[in-house]
Amino acid sequence: MADVLTDDVAALLAAANPEPESLLEEMAAHARERGFPFVGPAVGQLLRTLAATNGAERVFEFGSGFGYSAAWWAAALPEDGEIVLTDFDESNLVDARGFLEDSYPPTFRYEVGDAFDSYGRHEGPWDAVLIDHDKDRYPEALELIRDDLSPGAVVVADNVMEGPVTPEEVRAALTGEAEAPSEAAVGVAAYLEAVRDDPDFETALVPLGEGIAISTYRPE
Repeated sequence: MADVLTDDVAALLAAANPEPESLLEEMAAHARERGFPFVGPAVGQLLRTLAATNGAERVFEFGSGFGYSAAWWAAALPEDGEIVLTDFDESNLVDARGFLEDSYPPTFRYEVGDAFDSYGRHEGPWDAVLIDHDKDRYPEALELIRDDLSPGAVVVADNVMEGPVTPEEVRAALTGEAEAPSEAAVGVAAYLEAVRDDPDFETALVPLGEGIAISTYRPE
């Protein structure tokens, strides 16, 4: 995991944020042992805060891995809340079930395979959506969910600054300066343009973890 923050800022956040519960510490250790990419506690704390702020009840994730981000959302959802997790690798969702079941009150749905196919098996509205799968498909995911968002819903896109992209290549793709941008950079840039130019979204880029874009849906 390539953190966009300096070590000093990361240390400040670790000291200032609430200490994650033991299950989240266990999940983070699991990720590090496997070399598995995950959003990290600073982004997780922000996800939880966003869900608490807008009173989220239903969450859909495009790419869930072994459930680390879902655990952060879950603590802010009501007992009758729902989170849909998706991943191509069934073993990741088996791990997610092992971590999440009986640990948090919301209902968890586990969908193996293409997140877009999984999305079609569930109806909105969604109060929060995490987009953290194939970067070249970020714009497609946004188009898919747009009409299924509740007013005030939050959409969080991960890896907009680091991971399979760099800030330099995303900026170059946005400005048209890149001669041969990667598919990931093109997808991230197109996503950022879409949420920037859509009057129904207010968006901020936040340099936490590997860079996230937070958009609030405010339909006119």
